[in-house]
Amino acid sequence: MAFDIGGMLQQYLGGAQSANSGQVEQHFDEVAQNVPQEQVGSGIAEALRSDQTPPFGQMVGQLFGNGDAQQRAGMLNQLIGSLGPGVLGALGGALGGALGGRSGAQSGSGGLGGLGGLGGLGGLAGMLGGGNGTPVVTPEMANQIDPAQVQEIAERAQAQDPSIIDRMGNFYAAHPTLVKTLGSAALAIAMSKMAQQRNR
Repeated sequence: MAFDIGGMLQQYLGGAQSANSGQVEQHFDEVAQNVPQEQVGSGIAEALRSDQTPPFGQMVGQLFGNGDAQQRAGMLNQLIGSLGPGVLGALGGALGGALGGRSGAQSGSGGLGGLGGLGGLGGLAGMLGGGNGTPVVTPEMANQIDPAQVQEIAERAQAQDPSIIDRMGNFYAAHPTLVKTLGSAALAIAMSKMAQQRNR
């Protein structure tokens, strides 16, 4: 099987232009199951930062819209984890309305006084605090956010910490079916990157 995967990846060394769009989804499936997850993540990250694909924030918003509740929560945890309290405070408009009513049982003991800009967002303070500062967005909370808001969060996260693209690539590597919703051009870029790595 390793030989077949290598031969398949060879087709993508020329990038998106050389890809057979009718087969790229099937090829991506096969490769994602047969190469190390780190390589898949690196390929996806390359597609997320490529100038041949939509901007990072837009693609993350699209993936969020296509994800299930668990995947959405995972994406938000990754993104929010890269933002400092000041940036989170500036995102009050994006997150406040969606999560503001969720203070109750989830408010916890976050102690995030710096999040005052989030407008009474006890739920967010609790989920971000959790006693150890680790973001814990639940699937229920994630379903209260819309993809446009996630796009804004992703754009802020990228501006704050460009390495978020690599972390998101690694996250998406565990969800190859979701990644396929980005379309054949993005998948071909990911495959091209994996082919380059294999040839080193």
